[in-house]
Amino acid sequence: MAAQVSGAEVERWYGAARTAAIAAAVPVAELDWLLLAWSDLDRLTLRLGTVADRPTVTLQAPLETLERQWQRRLGDRVPVQYLAGRVTWRQLELQVSPAVLIPRPETELMVDLAIAWRTEKWAAGALDDSDEHWADLGTGSGAIAIALADAFPAATVWAIDRDPKALAIARMNAQGYSHCPAPIPTPTPLQGPRCPSPLPAPDFPGDRLQFRCGSWCEPLASLAGRVTALVSNPPYIPTAELATLAPEVIHHEPTAALDGGPDGLDCIRHLIQQAPTYLRPGGLWLVEHMAGQGAAIAELLKGDGRYGSIEQHWDLAGRDRFVSAETLVIEASPIPPHPIPNQSI
Repeated sequence: MAAQVSGAEVERWYGAARTAAIAAAVPVAELDWLLLAWSDLDRLTLRLGTVADRPTVTLQAPLETLERQWQRRLGDRVPVQYLAGRVTWRQLELQVSPAVLIPRPETELMVDLAIAWRTEKWAAGALDDSDEHWADLGTGSGAIAIALADAFPAATVWAIDRDPKALAIARMNAQGYSHCPAPIPTPTPLQGPRCPSPLPAPDFPGDRLQFRCGSWCEPLASLAGRVTALVSNPPYIPTAELATLAPEVIHHEPTAALDGGPDGLDCIRHLIQQAPTYLRPGGLWLVEHMAGQGAAIAELLKGDGRYGSIEQHWDLAGRDRFVSAETLVIEASPIPPHPIPNQSI
């Protein structure tokens, strides 16, 4: 319930909250983020320190509720993105909850790599936009899938996740997508770890942004051998390293989206084995990984024998972050079962 609070009262709370943030070694910028998300204040007002000049400030809830949320950040180390309920990623404003990983800035580069690859193939006449299919495996919040749909207006983009709660958030995020002419209803929550496929398609022009619930490539069975590109930000943290992660991550973000098995590569091995069944010859395989895993992934791709043009890519901090490859052949064997759960950003 919205609440009207005097600017002076908000200013007093803000000052005390800043002091508490500094004492708890929490960036003050996170306090600004939360207050801006919960109020009608703007960043300039905070920067100039003129909140007290406002006769009233509109809050989404009473100031006491905002204080309880801030204490959750300080005491329970809940990520501020979950408290605010949203995050900005590329040009998108995305809803987030503990059902999905918080999209990271470095993952934005995956979209740039995809755009660069498609631009090169388009210039070479190697793509047919009448039958172009991109898939974001483990879509989580839908960030990658929605960004790809925005970048490639002629392509069909498939957003796939095994978790129906994550997929519901992805669909809600697509509701604010600039090319979407009508709201997308949130699907009825489904019980259990699996859900039927397909889910009802969203109302995008030409149904070109599709949401499917299932494990990895399973929902793409009808497209075997025709998929232009498979991209994924899969779980890649070695199980033994999970305990070393920041409390904001290990205690609040979904563990299934983090745990990559003993060496962090379980899901990536699975994608290497599975992808050629679905990709067209020369199709793109692109994954994000933990720094230091790139060389091992490149060796796995080489050892598989069905991939060429294998490349490692670095993030802006100079860390190996992505590996891309292209399929040489399409496997004709039956599609195997896929027990490994998937979820990404």
